[in-house]
Amino acid sequence: MAMEITQFLLAAQSADARIRTEAEANLRQFQEQNAPSFLLSLSVELANNEKPTESRTLAGIVLKNSLDAKDAVTKEHLARQWKTIDISIISQIKDLLLRTLGSPVSEARHTSAQVIAKIASIDIPRKQWTGLIGSLLNNMTQRDSPAGLKQSTLETLGYVCEEISHQDLGQDEVNNVLTAVVQGMNLAENSPEVRLAATRALYNALEFAQTNFENEMERNYIMKMICETALSKEVDIRQAAFECLASIASRYYEVLEPYMQALFELTSNAVKGDEEAVALQAIEFWSSICDEEIELQEFESGESGDSVPHARFIEKALTSLVPMLLETLLKQEENLDQDDNIWNIAMAGGTCLELVARTVGDAILPLVMPFVEANIVKPDWHCREAATFAFGSIIEGPTIEQLSGLVHAGLDFLLRLMKDENNHVKDTTAWTLSRIFEFLHHPARGFSVISPDNLPRVVEVLLEGTKDAPNVAEKVCCAIYHLCQGYEEAGTSSSLFTPYVPAIIECLLSTASRPDGDDSRLRSTAYESVNAVVRCSNIVETSQIIVQLLPVIMNKLGQTLELQIVSSDDKEKQGDLQASFCGVLQVIIQKLSSVEETKRFILEAADQIMLLFLRVFACRSSTVHEEAMLAIGALAYATGSHFEKYLPELYKYLEMGLQNFEEYQVCAITVGVVGDICRALDDKALQYCDGIMNHLMKDLSSEALHRSVKPPIFSVFGDIALAIGEHFEKYTPYAVQMMQGAAELCARMDSSANDDELLEYGNQLKCSIFEAYSGILQGFKNSKPHVMLPYAQHILQFVELVLRETHRDDSVTNAAVAALGDVADVLGPNIKQLFGDLAFIDAFLQECLQSDDEQLRTTAAWTLERIRRIMES
Repeated sequence: MAMEITQFLLAAQSADARIRTEAEANLRQFQEQNAPSFLLSLSVELANNEKPTESRTLAGIVLKNSLDAKDAVTKEHLARQWKTIDISIISQIKDLLLRTLGSPVSEARHTSAQVIAKIASIDIPRKQWTGLIGSLLNNMTQRDSPAGLKQSTLETLGYVCEEISHQDLGQDEVNNVLTAVVQGMNLAENSPEVRLAATRALYNALEFAQTNFENEMERNYIMKMICETALSKEVDIRQAAFECLASIASRYYEVLEPYMQALFELTSNAVKGDEEAVALQAIEFWSSICDEEIELQEFESGESGDSVPHARFIEKALTSLVPMLLETLLKQEENLDQDDNIWNIAMAGGTCLELVARTVGDAILPLVMPFVEANIVKPDWHCREAATFAFGSIIEGPTIEQLSGLVHAGLDFLLRLMKDENNHVKDTTAWTLSRIFEFLHHPARGFSVISPDNLPRVVEVLLEGTKDAPNVAEKVCCAIYHLCQGYEEAGTSSSLFTPYVPAIIECLLSTASRPDGDDSRLRSTAYESVNAVVRCSNIVETSQIIVQLLPVIMNKLGQTLELQIVSSDDKEKQGDLQASFCGVLQVIIQKLSSVEETKRFILEAADQIMLLFLRVFACRSSTVHEEAMLAIGALAYATGSHFEKYLPELYKYLEMGLQNFEEYQVCAITVGVVGDICRALDDKALQYCDGIMNHLMKDLSSEALHRSVKPPIFSVFGDIALAIGEHFEKYTPYAVQMMQGAAELCARMDSSANDDELLEYGNQLKCSIFEAYSGILQGFKNSKPHVMLPYAQHILQFVELVLRETHRDDSVTNAAVAALGDVADVLGPNIKQLFGDLAFIDAFLQECLQSDDEQLRTTAAWTLERIRRIMES
């Protein structure tokens, strides 16, 4: 089989589908019969300079895909497979790959570099292939090493640094890697290809350079080389150098002070006169500085004494930086399709200007407003568009006091610009109006640029704007969304908006039905805006309008079920429409069921609504599945125990959702809806609980299910226990065992680790475990509290463990204190001895009573009272 692999690889690239399919089957068969031999054969093919480039390149790609995957579960499976291969075969594969780095064929070198990095990502963390870095560095230091070998070696070093953690290399190795990379950037000694590979490798190695950046001499040398490289005559090398500078701005902000003057000149020259690819990275440098300073300002309002010193680079550079950014706004591309995903220098400049405004606040206004006033009246559309873009970019950051006067003065002018002859100007003006409504229209907080005087004109212009080109109409829909959002929880102020609700809903439905609704996300944005109108309107004053909207949306959803589906595009469009309509129905159900007077309309329509949702499920689109599930959760809450009659038909779809590991968001939403249904049905859910608990247990045990789904499952244990009370007893040992396992995982997590994602997951897990215990305890309170006695000590130990953490989220504290109170409330004097040993908890609860969080104070007072009742018994 190994002899034929070249033919298989070439045939797998044939234009003839039959030949291609047969070759792919042969390759698959080879892999299944003998995976180690298959991987070795691929390595031999890749390393053989006599073989065709096409077969070698595909061999490398197949080899890489046999080691790595985007999906985390598949990736872990492939890594486990690799670890089982005999060490002698692994050694041969590695030797062949390293040898390929010296191949005269660049495609083979490049592919080999990628494969080496994938193997390194598996082996280096477990202290295997310890000689890799040494072998690569040897390629760089050998006398007369060919340029191709140096280039591919540097590329490999870059990929390896990208794949592994900085903890996987010792400092000596890091020093040697950085030395080799920085020397590879040297203009006098290396070809452009080598210098480009070196500069890109440095970008990936910067994460490892903490110690080196703390050493002034080493830092000076690295910065000198990057700055020199940023002046190279090759565009791609300059671009890579500025990418390094942007990364350094984020990673090593605190040591940048001595270099800032030179960096300003370097970035300023690039923005003003270099190729766009380079200029974009130069702007990114300043955006990164803004991000750091915004974060530092947030910390400054806290008490962290050991934080990075705030150097105020943006403030110091402001008078030069802002004019430079304003100039970029005038560099719009001619005849550019209005696509928000297109990234150009004007977009980058506007984004950076937004960040500068957030960084310095009011100080930006005197620098930007003269530009706005001078350009907004010019005949050249570039100037008018740039002026509007500049104004929209500084809406977030300055104080309300400083901005409101400017916005009041300029609002009428902006409304007139919505009639501009140029599409770009109208697009940006609509975006600016949207930002004004988002940040400066909050009646509930006591401020708004919208008044009874200007509201009629605002609504008139927006409704007219929905008829414009799709890109403009989409931005107008966003403006309507934020205008409505401002009236949420606005009390009597929302009555100002009520007279306009019917016309706005009618206009948005008409916009969503436009034949060009697929362009610029117009249709979905229009329906999201309908949701905002319904959600934020005053239910007492608009109930009749919303009641009338209900059958309209139901009818539209019903029509999607009759669509002829011929192509995948038809299927996708049907799915998008159904998702939008299910979303609108969810909001209508929630709104009408929020007061008793209108709840009856939902109860009367519930059978028809549920029938529609069940038919939607039959379409089997994951997106629709999510939206329909969320709407069903709202319907269960609205209908309460009446929802029981729908479960026989719905149950199979709940099972499908709970087993949908691949589209884990569907699984997560289904878990939440199961909780909604159990809360709505109470003990009427009992007959379905065996099946539901079985699926939830399997979900928790599965390595294939994304970890983010697991915390909500524990919370649902609490919901089920509250619903079925003493009948939860048979599930308790299994549920608590899972919860104890998760608690042990929390105990092993490093709460001071610098991994925001892991910390967030840990917080979710802790909250959900406490919520589960609270629900289960309260579920047994009136019938069988003794069932939880064997677990009381573990619960209290977990509470103490969590409360002793220094870095603890407020939500975790609340959940822990509530669970502690539930233990005392439900188990009472039976656990007096356990509380006698916990002086720490008494002190902690006293501290909670002084908290600024009213909910925490209330929960802590209740918990303390329950514990004292036990101690005095």
